[in-house]
Amino acid sequence: MMKKLFLLFAIILLLSGCALFESSHEMEKNAEELVSEGSSAFVSGNYKDAIKAYTDLKDWYPFSKYAILAELKIADAYYHLKAYDEAILAYETFENMHPKNDAIPYVIYRSGLCWFEQLDTVDRDQTPAKNSIAQFKRLIDQYPESEYAQQAKGKIQTCLENLSAHEFYVANFYFKTKKYESALKRYESLVSNYPNSKESKESMNKILECRTLINKI
Repeated sequence: MMKKLFLLFAIILLLSGCALFESSHEMEKNAEELVSEGSSAFVSGNYKDAIKAYTDLKDWYPFSKYAILAELKIADAYYHLKAYDEAILAYETFENMHPKNDAIPYVIYRSGLCWFEQLDTVDRDQTPAKNSIAQFKRLIDQYPESEYAQQAKGKIQTCLENLSAHEFYVANFYFKTKKYESALKRYESLVSNYPNSKESKESMNKILECRTLINKI
C-alpha cells in the first residue's frame, strides 16, 4: 500500500515539475520580446497571434510599461477580426480601467465603429445604428476637439439615414396592410425625428393619405 502511495506521489511531483518547467520556459520571453512579437503579428494581419502575445504580456507582466498598450492592441485585434462583441468589451474595460488615458477618445470612437460595422439593411433590427450614435455623440460631447469627433459626425449621419429608412419601411408595411392608424403614427414620428431626411418629405404625403383613409373608416 505504501509503495503505491509513494509511486502516486512521485508521479504527481513529476507532472508538477514538468508543468512548472514548461511555464518557466514560456516565461523566458521578456516584456520587450512579447511586445515585438505582438506588434509583428499585428502588422502582418495575424491578429489571433497578436492577441496571444499581448495577452501573455498583460498576464505575465501586468506592471510593465507596455501592459496598457497590450490591452489596447488586444481590443484593436478583435476589431480587425470582426469579433465585435469581444472588441467592445475590451474597449469598455480599457476605458473603465484607464479613464484619464490619452487614448480614450480613440477608444470611444472604436467602440462606436464596432456597432457601425454591424449596420444592416433597413428591414432589420437597428440596434447597431442606435448604439453607434450613442457612442459617437458621447465622443463629440466629451472630446469635441478630438480628430475622432470630426470623423464621428459623418458616421452619425449614415446611422440617421438608416434609422429614417427603417421607420419609412415599417410605416409603409402598416400602410400596405391597411393598418392606417399605426402607419400614421410611424410617418408622424419619422417627420418629427428625421425632419431633414428624404423619407420625411415622402411621409408628409403619406400622412395626408392615412388621415383621409382613417376618416373613411
